[in-house]
Formats: sequence, structure tokens, C-alpha cells
Amino acid sequence: MNNNFSVLLYIDPSTGSMLMSVFIGVFASLLFVFKKLYIKLKYNFGLNNRQITVNKNDKIVIFSDGKRYYNLFMPILRELENRKIKAQYLTFDYDDPILNENLNYVSAKSIGGGNKAFAILNTISASVFLTTTPGVDVYQWKRSKNVNKYVHILHEVGGANEYRMFGLAFFDAALLTGNFQIEEIREIEKLQHSKKKELLVVGSIYMDELQKEYDRYKQKVCDDSVKYVLVAPTWGKNGLLSIYGESLIEALLNTNFNLIIRPHPQSFISDKQIINKIFNRYKDNNRIEFDYEIDNFNSLNKANVMISDYSGVIFDYSLVFNKPVLYFKNEIKNDMNDSWFLDHEIFRYEAMRELGIELNKSDFNNLQNIIYDSITSLELANKRDQIRDIVWQNRGNAVNLVVDYLIKQISE
Repeated sequence: MNNNFSVLLYIDPSTGSMLMSVFIGVFASLLFVFKKLYIKLKYNFGLNNRQITVNKNDKIVIFSDGKRYYNLFMPILRELENRKIKAQYLTFDYDDPILNENLNYVSAKSIGGGNKAFAILNTISASVFLTTTPGVDVYQWKRSKNVNKYVHILHEVGGANEYRMFGLAFFDAALLTGNFQIEEIREIEKLQHSKKKELLVVGSIYMDELQKEYDRYKQKVCDDSVKYVLVAPTWGKNGLLSIYGESLIEALLNTNFNLIIRPHPQSFISDKQIINKIFNRYKDNNRIEFDYEIDNFNSLNKANVMISDYSGVIFDYSLVFNKPVLYFKNEIKNDMNDSWFLDHEIFRYEAMRELGIELNKSDFNNLQNIIYDSITSLELANKRDQIRDIVWQNRGNAVNLVVDYLIKQISE
């Protein structure tokens, strides 16, 4: 008997095709798993972020998503320097002016943007993490397990219920400008079933700094022989330049006032066509100035009255420069905001009514009288004092209270 035998293996074309598909599927799945593992390792351990050195032993970390918050964070960093407290300042912007400050106790670094930046933020270590950027744990920015307390600080004195949905929901604490914001946040927490945060009223560092600048320079740029109206809208389709544009400018040119037009910085991106059209039409008009500077101080100081919409600059102008505002009540689109949960109007609308006079297009033929009435109104002046006391508490002392709070967090 012959024990030698051969085995012939035959695979028909359909079976071969099926096996090849299985092989490719398994290979692709393994490739996906390994790629996902690699991304996770890179994300958690920063394999591609070696050029950015982050001190994981810093107990205080302060994060800014842009250089526009210089007047909020720089006073905090100076006070930390004065008290010889070590901290770390991280920013998205490579040209953030804070990076060029001479700081001994504070380490300032740019982490850029995108996934690299979030890889750092999501794995950062700190006793307390302070930021004015909302949305932690909502999108790609996640809470780090190595941070004991996330603290949000408000950068303007308007309401605390106007953020994108759940903007403050996953913070541990919030530093506020006025007591009225406590009620606003507690209401949103209840409606969203989010955790109850530690809330502390410290005041407004930004407004304190603006007040200091005003006290130093208020007499240097004013010329009482020329009267100005400042047009300072927000950006987007609900901004007054988008809605009224040239018709408002023409109506103002029929008054005795000169104009300063200061678009919102975002308008140069979102409303570029509208801004360019207005500029090209009026650039040679000697009664109109266009202000594109980063710092708005000169325009705010020079103007006798401001026309705006729901922009936060109404608080800067009326409460620091103590001048009246005229405003268009264009509804804030709130279907993506915390205010969507509310069955009542937001505080900003109430404050606007107290600080100024609402305009409608039907008022365009009577703008000069309305402007003069607002400038001479004692009632509006008194209401500015009342709103100032509500929204801007602890005036002049906010930075000390903020730094006291931060030090308390690292000593507990």
C-alpha cells in the first residue's frame, strides 16, 4: 500500500474572491485599530508636540484662545508676578503680545491651534485652570483628569446666559462681574440639569483697565468743536450695518454730526462685501472716519454718542465713558445659545433700555433731535449709574480678588 498521497486544494473563483474580501477587511480593520491606537498615544503623550514644552508641575494654568483678551489676562499675570506666584499662560495665538512680556514667575507659551493644541489642553496638569473660553467638555476640548478645578472668568459685564449651549455646564466654578449673574447661571443649571458650580463675584478686570486708561488719557483726544456719532455694530446678518447700512449713514449725514464707523473685527471676515461697499462709497467723505484699529479707545473717547445694536461695546461706552447710546434691538439668534431654554428676555435687553434710546428706521428723519435729547438727558445719566452698580461690582479691585482666589485654590 502506497502511503504517499497528494492533496489537491481547489478554490473556486467565487470562494477565492470571498476570502480575499475577508482578508482585506481584516487587514483594514487591523490598520484602523493600530492607527486609532497611534492617534490616541500621540494625543495623550504628545509624540508630535515635543517642540512645545509644557511644565506639568504648574499649579496655576491660564488659557486664552486669542490675543484680544490681553486686557483681561495681562493684569492677572502682573499681579501673580508681583506676588511671586508661579503660573503658566497658554495661548492659541503665536503673536499674542503677552508672549513678549518680561515675566519671571509666569511661563508664557503659544500652543497654536487645532489638534495639537487640544492634545495639550486635554492632558494638562494643574490645581486650577482659568479661562474665559467656554465649552470645555462639549466639543473637542475635554476636561483633563489631571486638573482639579476648571474656572471660567467672564470677560464682559453682560449676561451669563448668552453662551453657546452648555458653554459653562462643565466648569467647576465661575468668576462673575455682578450678583445678577448668579441667578442667571443657577437658572440655566436647573434647566439643563447640569451640576451646581461655585460662583464668586469679583468684578470686571477688563472694565477696570479701560477705566484706568480713560482716567489717564480722556483729555488728550477730545475736540469739543466737532461732534461725532460712533457707529459700532456687531457682526453678522443681524448687525445694523447689514440691515440698515447706507440708509443709516445717509440719515446721519443729514445731521450736524460727523461719523466714525467702526465695524466689528469679525465683520472683515463675515461681512466683507458689505464693509467694502460702504468703505468704497464713503472713503472720500471728509465727514466720515473709518476706524479699523485693534484698540477702540480713541473712537469711544472722541464720540459724543454711540449707535449700536446688541454689541457688548454698549457697556464699555456707556459705563466707562459715561455717554449715551442709541440702539437697534435686532433680536439675538439664540437657537444655539443657553438663552434658548429661557421663557423670558435676557438681561442685555433690559440693560439696553436703561442705558439708551431704541431706534427704528422710522426715526431716520429725526435723528438729530434724538441724538441731542440723549446727550442732554439727566434720566439716562442716572440710569447709567444704576446699571453700572448692577453689572460692574468691586470696581477697581477685580484683579486682586481673582488672584486671591487662584492662590486659595493652590493652598487648599
